[in-house]
Amino acid sequence: MSKTTNKYSPEVRERSVRLVLDNQGQQSSRWQAIMSISVKIGCSAHTLNEWVKKAERHRTVINIFAQAANQLSQPDFTK
Repeated sequence: MSKTTNKYSPEVRERSVRLVLDNQGQQSSRWQAIMSISVKIGCSAHTLNEWVKKAERHRTVINIFAQAANQLSQPDFTK
């Protein structure tokens, strides 16, 4: 069984993802933004891309739960 270590703190990961999402409009593509930022923080572009995809999946799940909670909290006056 292999043991993986997290070289980067959650804060560094979150900040890096935020930088990608905030700066992708300034680059010709998201991949260009990922490559630029990954060099600055010292990780591979593939790793940063995985962090971004994971954050997007997480954000989608949170949005789904928020919408469901919002629908449940609104009274249905049609019944």
